Amino acid sequence: MMKKSFLALAVAIAVAGCSSVKLDDVPVENKNPTGVTQPPATQSQVAPVVSDAVEGSKDGPQNVARLIYFDFDSYVVKPEFQSLLDAHAKFMKANPNRRVAIEGHTDDRGGREYNLALGQRRSEAVRRALGLLGVSDNQIEAVSFGKEKPAAPGSDEAAWAKNRRAEIVYR
Repeated sequence: MMKKSFLALAVAIAVAGCSSVKLDDVPVENKNPTGVTQPPATQSQVAPVVSDAVEGSKDGPQNVARLIYFDFDSYVVKPEFQSLLDAHAKFMKANPNRRVAIEGHTDDRGGREYNLALGQRRSEAVRRALGLLGVSDNQIEAVSFGKEKPAAPGSDEAAWAKNRRAEIVYR
């Protein structure tokens, strides 16, 4: 009985001791840095970007399509797109400071990795065709979006045919 009384008294003293600590009285030090100076403003050494000097050529050749369509599961450039490639190659050779991205796309059939690889093959096929026509390799970038950016929604042959493409995008 005596042990229980001591234990109860000890617990009461411990609880009373803990409640007497005032948390708001803890001194707070100001840790703001003093004596720190701002670096002096400097003149930028970066040259300004000069936009295209050739007026009207920002969008590439006028009245020339930029889409090349492919057959199902194919990355062969059809002969019907030869004049399109000729026009873009002529424009690129006349404007050696211009760059293009050839974006390869696929329809939504097939797995993600397969479609990315097929889109890359399509963009590389167009890149090679432009290279054979004399366009410098450093003017062309081949990228693949696979099935991620469909041109036409839907799951029928009309939509799939529009999505199997390579787009020539001027930068």
